[in-house]
Amino acid sequence: MDKRRYSIDLPRHMAVCDANFLRLQKLFPDMRDTPQIEFEVSPGDAVLRVRLEVLERGPFTTLIGLAHLLPYETTAEPAFKIRVYHDARSAEVTEYQRQTRFAAVYDYPNPRMRQRDEKAQVNLFLGEVLAHCLRFGVASGSALMTING
Repeated sequence: MDKRRYSIDLPRHMAVCDANFLRLQKLFPDMRDTPQIEFEVSPGDAVLRVRLEVLERGPFTTLIGLAHLLPYETTAEPAFKIRVYHDARSAEVTEYQRQTRFAAVYDYPNPRMRQRDEKAQVNLFLGEVLAHCLRFGVASGSALMTING
């Protein structure tokens, strides 16, 4: 077993979070004024609805929930909760599938069986999900539908 201690690559982590901010801005440009937005993502024959919903607003931050909705579903627990830092132009996952408080580094093994770089991995995964939404949602011609409820 490799006993070397993992250390976070902070410049890389910040670059991932900054890129996630830009992706969110493209998908939900009015997040400071609009309560939520819903759109379809269709990477093939399947169609999935995605909801980005403002859960909390502050003067410099917004907490957004990202949920995947099954057909005919109107509510869903957010898969991701994302803290958007408007002043720093960065976005970071604060919760993924009800798991919260991601440390920058974990010893391994640990009681929750998180990977050494769990925080980095969950933010990279958010980037992949957002990029997928941009590629197969907005870019595919599916109209974004703003919901003002």
